[in-house]
Amino acid sequence: MRESIFYRRLVLPIINLLRQGTSPKKIALSIAFGMVLGIAPGIGWSTILCTLAAIRFKLNLPAVQLVNYLSYPLQFALLVPFIRAGEFLFHAERLPLSLTQILAMVRADYLHAIKALWMVAVRAMTAWVIVAPLAIYVIYRLLSPVMHGLARATGLEPEKPASACESKAG
Repeated sequence: MRESIFYRRLVLPIINLLRQGTSPKKIALSIAFGMVLGIAPGIGWSTILCTLAAIRFKLNLPAVQLVNYLSYPLQFALLVPFIRAGEFLFHAERLPLSLTQILAMVRADYLHAIKALWMVAVRAMTAWVIVAPLAIYVIYRLLSPVMHGLARATGLEPEKPASACESKAG
């Protein structure tokens, strides 16, 4: 039977990291950082952000980057919501975002278009910066038990010993 692309591209690399001795908690944290940094609304920044986070927090760089690349479609899906959130935070005027309208802005006044789009990006990044720490925490807390379960299911993490209270009751 053929393995699913999900299993080959995501589960097997995680199992391989567990086999190499990476702790389930580090894997969960690597995935959380990769996913959240991967959706940063600054196109082209996520690889740099992921590399810096992996170095700073001693995470598995290949795991962080793998999740970053897998998050790429999500980055585009969340671009407009982050732009809208930035507009809301800064009480900014809603900018029309169609390609036709942006090209018309560039043709009418090139310098004004650059300035307007730059501020849109800064506001979107600000909205993301506000959301990112909480998102990393929530994703990490959700994935940590999943990674421990995967490690136990594959025999790569020993079962937790019974607590003193449980052993006395038996």
